[in-house]
This record gives sequence, C-alpha cells and structure tokens, in this order.
Amino acid sequence: MEFTFIAPDPRRFDEANMELCLCGIWQDERPMRGLAGLIDWRLGGRLSDLLKTGFATGERGESVLLPGKPHVSFDKILVIGLGLRSDFDETTYGHHVLSITRALERLRVRQCVLELPGRGADAIDPSRAIVLAWKHVSKSLEHDAWCIVDTADAREQMAAKAMEARRRARVP
Repeated sequence: MEFTFIAPDPRRFDEANMELCLCGIWQDERPMRGLAGLIDWRLGGRLSDLLKTGFATGERGESVLLPGKPHVSFDKILVIGLGLRSDFDETTYGHHVLSITRALERLRVRQCVLELPGRGADAIDPSRAIVLAWKHVSKSLEHDAWCIVDTADAREQMAAKAMEARRRARVP
C-alpha cells in the first residue's frame, strides 16, 4: 500500500490518474467543506442538490456513488456520510477508514484520490490520521495506492509519519 499526497486544488485532481475520488460529508455541516465542497463545485452543485432533496444526508454509514466524468477526471465519485460532527472521534475515524477500505474492495478499486475522514474539517490531527489509516489498510492486498488530498502542512506531517510506519513495518 502506498500513500501519495496532493493539494486541495481542483486542477491537481485532473493530474491524478485515478479511477475514483472519495470524499466525506457531515450530517450537520452545510455548506460542505474540504474535498466534498471542491467536488460539489466541479459538479455544478450536484452534491448540494442531493442534500437538498434528501437523497443524501451525510448520515454515518451512508454512501452514494456518482459518475465523475466529464466534470472531473475520475470515472466515479464515492461520497460517504460521516455522521454528526460532534460525534466524531478516533474510534469513529477508525470505523470510517475500515468502511472505506471495504467499499473500495467491493467496487474493485485499487487506487483512489481521497480526503481522510474528518480532515476537511480538521477534526483529527493529520499525523494521527495517517498512522491510524496505515494501521487499518497497510496489510490489505486489495489496495495499491491512496492519493490523499490535504493542506501543505498536513501533507508534510502525514508523509513523514507514513514513511516512518513503512520503515517499521519492514523491520522484523
């Protein structure tokens, strides 16, 4: 499993040659922020429309699969519900990461662009987020790469922690 990192810039998404983009939405946060907000903008407000009609709610465990092209470079966009912002903690973060890995496995997606759950709202420390993500997905043979969208400072912290975790995993 490989982690790579890109800036939260819609132009950078077009450079990421991945099949799927995954973003999370809160049940109680409008307008959407982070990657979901950027994707909504690129889709001309389509995610917002799904929320307005009640088709999507952001409820924990919810997932909505949308076509990406031609508005974005991805074939598919998977939107997951993060639940209530006030209920988010490291335990729910771990559950979200596990549900993401399972969803990607069911979709047979080996590489994706994603924002780690809660990172768009700074709900979890970037170093802690990558360590916990590595713990949950490092042994998976079903995933080749996650291209993580985050700010420059967070990407730097996460890259260092991911490299450290990879080194530890190689040491017998």
